[in-house]
Amino acid sequence: MKKLLAMAASVLAVASVLVGLQVSGPTASQEPASALSGSSFQAGNIISDANFYDGTAMTADQVQAFLNSQVSSCTNSNCLRNGRFSMNSRGGDAMCSAVTGGSSLSTAQIVTRVSAACGISPKVLLVTLQKEQSLVTNRGPSAAVLERAMGYACPDNVGGRCDPAYAGVGNQMYWSAWQWKRYSNPPGTSNYFTWFNPGATRNIQYNVPVSCGTKPVNVQNKATAALYYYTPYTPNTAALNNLYGTGDGCSAYGNRNFWRMYSDWFGSPTGNAAPPVTALGSFDVLTAGYNSVTVEGWALDRNTSASTRVDVTVGGTETSTTANRVRNDVGAAYPKQGPNHGFKHTTAAPPGSQQVCVWAVNADTRARASLGCKTVTVADGSPFGSLDSAVAVPGGISVGGWAIDPETSGRIGAHITVDGTIVKKMWASQSRPDVGRAYPSAGPNHGYSATVPATAGVHQVCVLGINVQNGATRNVGTCKTVNVPGSTPIGSFDGLTATPSSVSVWGWALDGDSVDRIKVTVSIDGKARSFTTKSTRSDVARIYPAYGTLRGFDGTWTVGAGRHEVCVTANNVGAGSNRSLGCKSITVVNAAPIGSLDVVQPVKGGVQVAGWAIDPDTSAPIAVAVSVDGATQRVTANRDRSDVARAYPASGPAHGYEATIAAKPGARQVCVQGIDSAGGVPTSYGCRTVTVG
Repeated sequence: MKKLLAMAASVLAVASVLVGLQVSGPTASQEPASALSGSSFQAGNIISDANFYDGTAMTADQVQAFLNSQVSSCTNSNCLRNGRFSMNSRGGDAMCSAVTGGSSLSTAQIVTRVSAACGISPKVLLVTLQKEQSLVTNRGPSAAVLERAMGYACPDNVGGRCDPAYAGVGNQMYWSAWQWKRYSNPPGTSNYFTWFNPGATRNIQYNVPVSCGTKPVNVQNKATAALYYYTPYTPNTAALNNLYGTGDGCSAYGNRNFWRMYSDWFGSPTGNAAPPVTALGSFDVLTAGYNSVTVEGWALDRNTSASTRVDVTVGGTETSTTANRVRNDVGAAYPKQGPNHGFKHTTAAPPGSQQVCVWAVNADTRARASLGCKTVTVADGSPFGSLDSAVAVPGGISVGGWAIDPETSGRIGAHITVDGTIVKKMWASQSRPDVGRAYPSAGPNHGYSATVPATAGVHQVCVLGINVQNGATRNVGTCKTVNVPGSTPIGSFDGLTATPSSVSVWGWALDGDSVDRIKVTVSIDGKARSFTTKSTRSDVARIYPAYGTLRGFDGTWTVGAGRHEVCVTANNVGAGSNRSLGCKSITVVNAAPIGSLDVVQPVKGGVQVAGWAIDPDTSAPIAVAVSVDGATQRVTANRDRSDVARAYPASGPAHGYEATIAAKPGARQVCVQGIDSAGGVPTSYGCRTVTVG
């Protein structure tokens, strides 16, 4: 260590590696003070001498209770809450009095022994452990992190090893405290540390690059000077504006984080020293009930035999009780205070994993001692269950399901709500063997079913399970959306198509008053035809499952060419009235056949004709009428004609015709017509005269 103090450059080199760069926010057990703001930071008065140099500010029990409150459980043996560490015994010098070491000391023992020997507050040591390596809240730190616990004489570069003379939890805390005392130039040392001396304005850098600039700071006390020797930078505006986060490229965080963490944990670092804690006790037992926890233990104040107040926090809520139950073991250990210091307290708790913390409060209520925190899983006493079905039926909505309150095997209330309004109150008491098998302790009698009235339209249906003891009344299962058809029929006129000689109609219809099929009337140009829904519509059944799938209608009627008006009406059943499903217009067009008479020639005993014929209304072969001197014979145009297929690809190749028609010798007139597939006017392909030999 003498080498470190030999010259200013060496001291500054040591100080430079102590800059705390942690910028993480507070942990779950370290909530920021609601009023804490970066504007309150005083660069020249970070912490008072009274608070910094109070070596007896906390007892070992209080340090241990504090560590317990920050970490609910550890994941390895390096955790400060439970870990055991070594520290060398050392003789006294100008900085520290003699300190007794050991090979298996708790963190609390090391902190309080070093603090008492060197006159540095245990709170300062705890804050620095967190500022430098987040060790207070680390549930399972590595050995490498423990090695550089206080950041003292350890290079900042990644993987840089600490000087072995200063490495490890015990060494790090002792030498950091020793160095802080040395910064004050105590009697018996040289007046070496002067560049941050109190009483003058000092230009303190914002960060390592000189380009970041400096801030003139009127250093007001030795403790603040010691922090600047340890971490020679002051936070800039960006760092203070984002107190629990990061600033900018010139922000340094060591002294800001020290001030912030001390404030969050122990109150103002510049205010009066915290009052002494005279309360103590033990948080022995934590049990969970439905929506509640029960804590048991003991608490007393060393200065009085009067009963002590105990504060309990769970789920963000604090309650209090009085430790006045008889505990003879406590009376034997503390005869002056007597045995009446036990407590057993039950308080409400949210369901799920909860951390429960307990404090013993001083008799003067000015301070309290943490008795630690424990974690427990709290069960929910609220009802649970299922809304199995909610479907529209004649008369309203059919609802069914089951409901149980975990705190009773008896029936509970089940209230049906429609759109948020209770429409029926009943008991969940019907037999449900499946529920009994799943929850044997509750038994099978927890089912419910009912039909409730509802107007036509879309409704949200829920069922409230009525709470019995702890917990709260709430919906059991998932609410369902139900579309109620109502008494007047509903449906849809989905489609209307036409052929050259007919129209086809289709859609669906149902009446909410009946699960039977209903009649539908189709009117074409004012002429009505009625029939019953009969085709399958699974899409309709998904929305209205109680009414089945046979809700579709379809039909085809022969009509002439031209424009037609088609209307559909769903016929009412029971209450309500008929409902029009709408009207649609369509034009029926009959295209005339096309074709050609390619060949007319005499053959022995008759006439040979050939050509092609197509009806644009169909791709099927059509008939061709061949007449010889008025005597007509029909043939089918179904022979392959690839040339026709190329010209009319949508019709295909099978539209050629060829035939030999018997005829007497002499001059004969041959005529050919294409026959319309829809019965329309035939198309003439021409006439020719030939002489039959």
